[in-house]
Amino acid sequence: MTELNIPKKPEGFEELEKLGVDGLIQRLLDSTDPNIRQYVAYLLGKAKNPRAIPPLIAALGDFDKSVREQATLALSAIGQAAIAPLSAAMKEPKWETRYRAAEALGRIADEKAVKPLIQGLNDNRDHVRYMAAKGLRELGDSNAIEPMIILLKDENQYVRMMAVRALGAIGGEKSLDALRQAQKTEPDENVKEAIAEALK
Repeated sequence: MTELNIPKKPEGFEELEKLGVDGLIQRLLDSTDPNIRQYVAYLLGKAKNPRAIPPLIAALGDFDKSVREQATLALSAIGQAAIAPLSAAMKEPKWETRYRAAEALGRIADEKAVKPLIQGLNDNRDHVRYMAAKGLRELGDSNAIEPMIILLKDENQYVRMMAVRALGAIGGEKSLDALRQAQKTEPDENVKEAIAEALK
């Protein structure tokens, strides 16, 4: 279960803590202060009310990183009810939204998150491919092996590194064979090291 990090309390936080879910949702949508939006996202995560899912999904694309982060944790805390909306968010035009949706799905670590995360491995943005691979590493589902093998040839070294770690975590002969093959052609020393580690 996702641990909710308590953010820095903004001015007037006592008033926020007295609000019900609907009042908090309103503040998340209306407030121009990122500290307030972040704290409200935290409170909505604590409440675990599915009504908060749509505004929290919208907050995954917030221009403020701390708000995006807190919305991710809140959706992870809400858990299973957030999986379908998060899966839909994996198709959003903003890459930040897709990246955070992939992170939340990985944190929820439910088998229903496997399919949208596998689709995320084909994202045109390397951040999203990385986060989808990271989520699948946590889930350890063998359905991810084939698409993950393709990522061993990704142009981004961090994506390749996460694919190596995911395949190492999922294990099985097919994963190990792919890692042995990749070891012969991998140009990056750090990724090579990760492969050696995964093959131990």
